[in-house]
Amino acid sequence: MTRTTRLWSSVGLAGFCLLPWYIVPGGFWSLSWLSDLGNQGASGLVHGLTGKFWLVAPAIALLAALILSGMRLSAAAHARASVAAGALGLLLLVGQGLMVLRQGSRFDLFGDVSQAGMGAGAFIVALSLLFVMTTGISGLGKGRGDAFVTGLVGLILALVGVFVFYPMAFIFVQAFQLHGGAGFGVSEFLPRLFAPTTWSLQCLVGHGYCGPAVNSLALALLAGLGTTALGLAFALIFTRTSFPLKKLLRVLTVLPIITPPFVIGLALILLFGRTGTVNVLLADAFGWEKTRWLYGFWGVWLAQMLSFTPIAFLVLIGVVEGISPSMEEASQTLDANRWQTFRRVSFPLMRPGLANAFLLGFIESLADFGNPLVLGGNFNVLSTEIYFAIVGTVADPAKAAILSMILLAMTLGAFVAQRTWLGKKSYATVTGKADNGQHASLNPTLKWACYLTALPWAAFTLVLYVLIVFGSFVKLWGYNHAFTFEHYEKAFRIVFRNGVHFVGAAWDSYFTTLTIAAVSAPLTAIVGLATAYLLVRQRFVGRDAFEFSTMLSFAIPGTVIGVAYVMAFNFPPIELTGTAIILILVFIFRNMPVGVRGGIAAMSQLDKSLDEASIMLGANSFTTLRRVILPLMGPAMLAAVTYSFVRAITSVSAVIFLVSARHNMATSFIVGRVENNEFGIAIAYSTVLIVTMLLAILMLQAVIGRRRLRRADRVAA
Repeated sequence: MTRTTRLWSSVGLAGFCLLPWYIVPGGFWSLSWLSDLGNQGASGLVHGLTGKFWLVAPAIALLAALILSGMRLSAAAHARASVAAGALGLLLLVGQGLMVLRQGSRFDLFGDVSQAGMGAGAFIVALSLLFVMTTGISGLGKGRGDAFVTGLVGLILALVGVFVFYPMAFIFVQAFQLHGGAGFGVSEFLPRLFAPTTWSLQCLVGHGYCGPAVNSLALALLAGLGTTALGLAFALIFTRTSFPLKKLLRVLTVLPIITPPFVIGLALILLFGRTGTVNVLLADAFGWEKTRWLYGFWGVWLAQMLSFTPIAFLVLIGVVEGISPSMEEASQTLDANRWQTFRRVSFPLMRPGLANAFLLGFIESLADFGNPLVLGGNFNVLSTEIYFAIVGTVADPAKAAILSMILLAMTLGAFVAQRTWLGKKSYATVTGKADNGQHASLNPTLKWACYLTALPWAAFTLVLYVLIVFGSFVKLWGYNHAFTFEHYEKAFRIVFRNGVHFVGAAWDSYFTTLTIAAVSAPLTAIVGLATAYLLVRQRFVGRDAFEFSTMLSFAIPGTVIGVAYVMAFNFPPIELTGTAIILILVFIFRNMPVGVRGGIAAMSQLDKSLDEASIMLGANSFTTLRRVILPLMGPAMLAAVTYSFVRAITSVSAVIFLVSARHNMATSFIVGRVENNEFGIAIAYSTVLIVTMLLAILMLQAVIGRRRLRRADRVAA
């Protein structure tokens, strides 16, 4: 413990003395600050000695921890000293960051002074103080005395606190704003929270429309159930049948998740809209009246089923694969038939995956605003109401905040229901014992039920995407079907003259998007799976609250997240607006819950005897995680990396307020083309992105591979 304390204290002091304390023009990695070490590139030590005395306080805490770690004290005394030094240093660092702003200090606490946003030096000092504190906590016997575990808990709590709770605090404070901006109070909060327009049940009795809260809840329940059922059907076909076209089916299952915004909605409109292809054919063939059924509940539900079924499949495929065949063989040895084996053995062991798949589908439906915006018509949901409350003609931040709180309450209800359904039962089937069995095949009735459910859906998906590709090669999809390359030329033109020049309008946003997605995807997977490891494998105070806190960013609409980030990170202590870092951060903490839920579902199947055997052989928690747990988490890692990568490319709501001239994203470019009625360029760009993401997914699958639990799998490999 003392060695770890000395290490982090030394790292923190080095950062305080050598690295720029504040943000520097051009960014830290440009190294331009090295030529201006006395001004913009000055370290915390230089600033502290030249007038900003308050910056020295965190360094004094680190120095105290370093000195005390070298003194002859008892282990308990060393631990208490580390906790005190780390906690006090963090408190002082956060306090001065919140009190001293660019325009001056709050409450004239430090006089007429100001400071910019924190930079690399402040980050290293804060990280070091955090790990000094968590090391001391482990020395007090918390987290089983494991510094790695307590440090990981502390790091994730700090990240969630800074990049989820801190920005959301700016939004929720607005919930108590009085009408007309006349200050804050509680007198209007409850009447607006339970407003009849929000909770109306008129549609149930056939008199008008239901309120957006009721609409959102009904839509989320049906979307969660539908996507889970379809995801399970696809997963069973892949793992329990000999279907010959599994590779093609695999591609079709992930296509919707890699589709940029508005494309699915636009394709559905051109197919099933009032003047869509299907409606026109039916009207001409049978004389049926053309209808607008697509614009409302069922159209939004259909689009969400297309969009979110891949999430359920990615979660369930690893869970279904992870069920030990020995369990099913034991059932059949006891004279159970294939249906009884599935119903009594296999299906109950899939409960963690089913629960997590439903939860993700439910939350995705609640937070989705692209599909309701395009197909909703008069069917209002909470996410679109929040969007228009923020960007409407008359902005109403209080209404947006209150509706966001309702969304959070619904998410909390789904989370509690999921935990209740799973209970405290064990679902572990992967142990340290060798397993050479084969999965039980499905009985004919169940197999054909899966075929009749999944294969027509896959065929519908294929038709939809053939039409999308077709739309990128015609003048104007739905009106002028003359063949052309014009849309691709405008977006992705390359000139070979004195070198290679990317002159197409879309190249800049394309390269920016790929770079940000490539950086954020592995970081998202790391944070998500590390959180899952703590939740499944460790016991600590507040674990349930910690688990729910990781879902908050996923439950809140991306538009609200984007506005919250602008409000929170547009001024000190953390200034990120207009940088690539803010885009990376919003993707990490927006998409992290998928890695968490997928990791929990997969890790719940790994028996804890694996960890115990590793630790008994002398490995610490970090080595056990790296050498034992992670090699068995291939499907979960693939799901987390894949989902975070494609969401970084296809997300629109969370980044629409965060893009800048230097860092424009593909989705922002596509939305701009749609607004200018340049649908051909938008569809062509979307097609290029789909191909790009398919290639990336195939590469990720080749690198990560599949989990090989049985001797037969390893022999075949």
